[in-house]
Amino acid sequence: MDKSLLLNLVGIIAQISFLAITLLRWGLIIYILSSWLPALRESKFGEFLGRIFEPILEPFRKIIPPLGGMLDLSPIILFLVLWLFQRGLVAVFNALNTFIIQF
Repeated sequence: MDKSLLLNLVGIIAQISFLAITLLRWGLIIYILSSWLPALRESKFGEFLGRIFEPILEPFRKIIPPLGGMLDLSPIILFLVLWLFQRGLVAVFNALNTFIIQF
C-alpha cells in the first residue's frame, strides 16, 4: 500500500475521531446547561441528550456521588476524561504517522 494513501487514511480516521469527541464534549456542555432550564431538559432534544449522557455519567456518579445531594461533579470528570482521551489519540495518531513515514 502506498504511504501517502495510508497517511491519508490515518488522517481521515483521526479527523472523524476528533469530530466525534468534540461533538460529545459540546453535547455534554449543552446537557449540563439544560439542567438549569427544565423546559429544555424535558423536551425531545433534552431526552435525547439524557439517553446519550446518563449511561456515560452513571459510572462516574458511583465513584464520586453528588456533593450535598445537589452538586454533581460527574460531568466535569467526564469532560476531563474526554479531553485526556483526545490528547491520547493525538499521541497515538502522531506515533502512527511517524511509523508510516519511517517505513
